[in-house]
Amino acid sequence: MNFDLDREHVELNQLLKLVGLADSGGQGKAIVASGDVTVDGVVELRKTAKIRAGQIVRAGDAEIRVLGVEGGGAPGSSRSDGLPVGVVDHV
Repeated sequence: MNFDLDREHVELNQLLKLVGLADSGGQGKAIVASGDVTVDGVVELRKTAKIRAGQIVRAGDAEIRVLGVEGGGAPGSSRSDGLPVGVVDHV
């Protein structure tokens, strides 16, 4: 799945929440603590690691490609496909 990042970074536990892999930031922290999350192929145990555009996060069988938004779009602005910024595109 793709995630369009609308700012400089997002914390790893929050990313898991935003893409629907965790119901809360706390659950996202637990998933990271389990050792089941990698960032760019390396196990990541820092729950609030800063994830930036261009990185690939894997949690279990899910792969999240973090994409930058051209022009640094503000929350609520539209992407080129008409979806609001920050909406996950399940591919």
